[in-house]
Amino acid sequence: MEEEAEDLNSEDIIIDDLPILPVKNTVLFPGVVIPVTVGRQKSIKLVKKAYNSDKTIGVIAQDNPDIEDPTTDDLYQVGTIAHILKMLVLPDGNTTIILQGKKRFNVLNFTEDEPFIKARIETISESFPTKDDRETTALISSLKEAASKILKLNPEIPQEAQIALDNIESASFLTHFLSSNINADTLEKQRLLETNDGLKRATMLLEFMHKDIQLLELKREIQSKVHSDIDQQQRDYFLRQQMKVLQDELGSETGDQELDGLKMRAKKKKWPAEVAKQFEKEIVKISRMNPASAEYPIAVNYAELLVDLPWNDITRDSLDLSKAQKILDSDHHGLEKVKERIIEYLAVLKLKNNMRGPILCFYGPPGVGKTSLGKSIAKSLNRKYIRMALGGLHDEAEIRGHRKTYIGAMPGKIIQNIKKAGSSNPVIILDEIDKVSSDFRGDPASALLEVLDPEQNNTFSDNYLELAYDLSKVLFIATANSLDTIHPALRDRMEIIEITGYTEEEKVQIAKKHLIPKQRKEHGLSAKEVKFQPLAINKIIENYTRESGVRNLERQIGKVIRKVAKSVAMEEKYSKTIQPKDITRLLGIELFDKEEYQTEDVSGVVTGLAWTQVGGEILYIESILSRGKGKLTLSGQLGDVMKESASAALSYLKATASHLDIDHRVFEHFDLHVHIPAGAVPKDGPSAGIAMFTSLASVYTQRKVKEKLAMTGEITLRGRVLPVGGIKEKILAAKRAGIKEVILCEKNRKDIDEIQSNYIEDLTFHFVNHVDQVLDIALLPEKVKRQFDLSIKEENESK
Repeated sequence: MEEEAEDLNSEDIIIDDLPILPVKNTVLFPGVVIPVTVGRQKSIKLVKKAYNSDKTIGVIAQDNPDIEDPTTDDLYQVGTIAHILKMLVLPDGNTTIILQGKKRFNVLNFTEDEPFIKARIETISESFPTKDDRETTALISSLKEAASKILKLNPEIPQEAQIALDNIESASFLTHFLSSNINADTLEKQRLLETNDGLKRATMLLEFMHKDIQLLELKREIQSKVHSDIDQQQRDYFLRQQMKVLQDELGSETGDQELDGLKMRAKKKKWPAEVAKQFEKEIVKISRMNPASAEYPIAVNYAELLVDLPWNDITRDSLDLSKAQKILDSDHHGLEKVKERIIEYLAVLKLKNNMRGPILCFYGPPGVGKTSLGKSIAKSLNRKYIRMALGGLHDEAEIRGHRKTYIGAMPGKIIQNIKKAGSSNPVIILDEIDKVSSDFRGDPASALLEVLDPEQNNTFSDNYLELAYDLSKVLFIATANSLDTIHPALRDRMEIIEITGYTEEEKVQIAKKHLIPKQRKEHGLSAKEVKFQPLAINKIIENYTRESGVRNLERQIGKVIRKVAKSVAMEEKYSKTIQPKDITRLLGIELFDKEEYQTEDVSGVVTGLAWTQVGGEILYIESILSRGKGKLTLSGQLGDVMKESASAALSYLKATASHLDIDHRVFEHFDLHVHIPAGAVPKDGPSAGIAMFTSLASVYTQRKVKEKLAMTGEITLRGRVLPVGGIKEKILAAKRAGIKEVILCEKNRKDIDEIQSNYIEDLTFHFVNHVDQVLDIALLPEKVKRQFDLSIKEENESK
């Protein structure tokens, strides 16, 4: 073996482009022969090419064995030149090679990475004193003695190894041979390979071997202690005894340490007497359990939960109202009602210094900032923030937890999040509470009744915890897109705060203050590199988004900024200030047309106002008469409520025909068709009641409707006008479309008072209680040129 090894004391040489084979969990030493299985395509190419030439390669260990395709950065700098003695191709496609280490080397630099790694290397000569040196002689003797002792203590090593050990005379090869075969990890073996001083390497090797000897002796001692208790039926008992002896050698038992740690933490807890009593009971139970039993980890997990929960730990509220107002104003534009409600809560908390957390529910369309507003509230209060996504939740145990008798039992999301927050008074956002569902596992909405009742949640009971937990200090904030799908009892427990959609002016300010800076930061651009003109933002809002919130607006702004980022990265010329004319080029064709009032010189056409999930819209109601038998046709994909409004309007018109100078026989000889354009869009609701009636009155009297006039309100069979919702969105839609006058129910006057005056300037409002007042305002006195001859008298005379 020694004769085959290359002369280790020869002079150092430099080799260019030496092929490098990366290996996992293996360190090759000079003179040592080892098998290596090669599976990577790069490595197979390297081995085959080297085997067909001079059969010489470099072997370097990986610093991280988990990397499947290592690069030069994943390799150590010191390796071993190896000679391929034999190559075998296995049936599974892998290749096994037999390598013999020749000489250590140091990588000067890696020269290639494809098709396999190559490096420029410098060989490293051995620096071992001669055999006549006394210290060297003593080290060699100690190494051989330690190796012989390991052979005796470890019966798994074949006895032939002792013969090979006795035949080794070279001190350098002895250290390499033992280094390759000791029980050590790759890092320790690599340290031995990188150590140039022979004596130092031998000393390190001796330390590793003595550690191995101590472990082997300890193992033999353990086996001798438990040998007397072993029989075939007590194998599990034997394993426990081995663990016990190991724990005795370490000085303490792990189970006792675990219990002691729980007890120490429990001493620092300020918890109710009932909880302390339950904890002591659990500790006594755990101390009597066998750690190997199935119940042991369940009991320990329960005790840890008791200790981890912040029973009386609360964060101190920040009661600086001016600071809180600044935080809310900086994070959110508009939403004055919501901010005012939060400041009111803080004011009461400051005066009383103790207040049950109210249950707020932010209700509004998507993208208006309901969830992010909750985060700002937590920030202004200086409380911990937790968000619970309830969308699609259908298991009651997600709220109340599982009984401990079930496998995999755990507490509910409420208790888990309280534990995660580390505080008993966090702000918890119950996101999308209107999307909670139910199935055979129970009704989570019913489980939330106790959580969200200020009179009950101070003794909330979790199935897993089995102890009352006080949730009254938690500030719960729910968010919802629709109130219709929320359980009525659950809705009754919450204070509903409606967040309506943003006006166009508010969206522009939000874009300037929040969305554009955020998107610039996310795309790595500065304020100097891209700016938006206000009119460009207006164009995006009007022609590329149709929503109440600003989520799609943020996406479109991000799309524009990505185009700019591309130009910056490619060093192309571009306009640093985005102007309206640039928007179409950057975003493509316009997705939506701006709603504008269209003048119609015919009777029967009325402009109504509608509320949608994405804000307010204007809609046209068209009525036309044709010869027939009094049939009523409704089209435009109308819902049941809107069809009933049309029927009620026609019935009242027939009842009051004489007051409008309409011959009642016309209802029998003409068919009426009422249509609302955009026929593919579903429409429903009572808001179009007075608009329907005005359209019918206009077509039957042939009096044209006043220009730039819109209306909204529900109608009854007695002709009364009832209030409707969504007034703010409807009025803003009317203003955008160029409407100048709006007819509303008298009871909707309060909704107009809540709209900022600058948003409704140039608009004239007419408040009515009866449809007769609507016709007085809406219909012009003169008649248009008739589309149809409504003279019933002439027709009868001809007959």
